Amino acid sequence: MQARERIAKAMHMFQEAYRCQMEGDLEEAARLYRESIQCCPTAEAHTFLGWTFSFEGRYDEAIEECKKAIALDPDFGNPYNDIGAYLINQGKLDEAIPWLEKAMRAERYEAPHYPHCNLARVYMAKGMLKKALEEFENALAIEPGYTFARQAIEAIQQQLQ
Repeated sequence: MQARERIAKAMHMFQEAYRCQMEGDLEEAARLYRESIQCCPTAEAHTFLGWTFSFEGRYDEAIEECKKAIALDPDFGNPYNDIGAYLINQGKLDEAIPWLEKAMRAERYEAPHYPHCNLARVYMAKGMLKKALEEFENALAIEPGYTFARQAIEAIQQQLQ
């Protein structure tokens, strides 16, 4: 199989995997992401395979996939943010912070407001409401229509009164 054909097959498998994941068929999604990776390893496929694992609470495996993604493309922001989010879910708040900060500096990231919201989650969990508020405001400055950040800001402002 030529390179162009491998890439096309990998993209098709990735798209099918994503569809399965969104439909809740995590086992098939994981299988298809792995098949995509076998055809043509990409940071996206590893990141999304990790995301699939996270749906099942398999955070250590999810983190490993994100680290593979970073090794393939260190400029891709998603896996840095995802590692931070998985660490938050494991209660490892301080470990999450440097990953979220790396996500904020990533050159290629389609949702750069997410690491700000995740960092705000860390600060909220630590009782640092003013810092959390600042991060949610940063997220809203990047993505003005992000309802979650707007609602979080309102909730924090009420708590601070």
